[in-house]
Amino acid sequence: MRFRPALLMFLTAGLLLAGCASQKTKDETLAAGKLYTEIQANLAAGNYKTAISRLQTLEARFPFNVYGTQAQLDLIYANYMDDDYDTAEDSADRFIREHPRHQDVDYAYYMKGVAYFDRAPGPLMALFGRDNFQREPSDAQKSFQAFQLLLQKYPNTRYAVDARQRLLFLRDRLADYEWAVADYYMRRGAWISAIQRADAIIEHYPEAPRVKDALQILSTAYGKLGLTELADSAQKVLEMNFPGTSPDYRPHGPA
Repeated sequence: MRFRPALLMFLTAGLLLAGCASQKTKDETLAAGKLYTEIQANLAAGNYKTAISRLQTLEARFPFNVYGTQAQLDLIYANYMDDDYDTAEDSADRFIREHPRHQDVDYAYYMKGVAYFDRAPGPLMALFGRDNFQREPSDAQKSFQAFQLLLQKYPNTRYAVDARQRLLFLRDRLADYEWAVADYYMRRGAWISAIQRADAIIEHYPEAPRVKDALQILSTAYGKLGLTELADSAQKVLEMNFPGTSPDYRPHGPA
């Protein structure tokens, strides 16, 4: 087959352009790799703000390069280590949204739960000063939900063991919160409000130790309201699950 001169010139130019593009891609990959190596040194040295700035640069310069994608993932960790939990959580959400099938997307789900976990308040009972009993532990709840979602979507993830341990801690903590609020209402004779909180423990945290207290609250509060059948029902469930336990609830705090 003979090519016409014009077509031959066109094909030759195309090959040259392809060669240039290939060289450009190779050069970009080398530059991205060099920058990424330097960023890893920043992270290892604890220079998180510098690492964050350079990761953002890496992502902006090489958005379609494997290093650009990795930069998005590393921004989750870098922001978390810089104690910027809000931005770490935002970075995790963004990665999940933009790379739902990435092989490391489970890490983003995990870090989202960790970010909320570490952002949650300190000891639970410190919440109960100056009307703090009304404040929901929203970060702990979001962390609980994030770890639940991780384990539902990726039950065999490498982060499963740690996620389950954190879930148990959060379960008990959230149940303790509901119990403390219910106890507050019991001390004030707000029987319906106490019942609602006790029901929340049984519904959302059925394996938490506070279930026993919740059943006692239901038994006592229903009795106070004259709802004998419901009180008897709560007593039966209490006796079935915690034999020998008194159905009467005694508030733990001052009246």
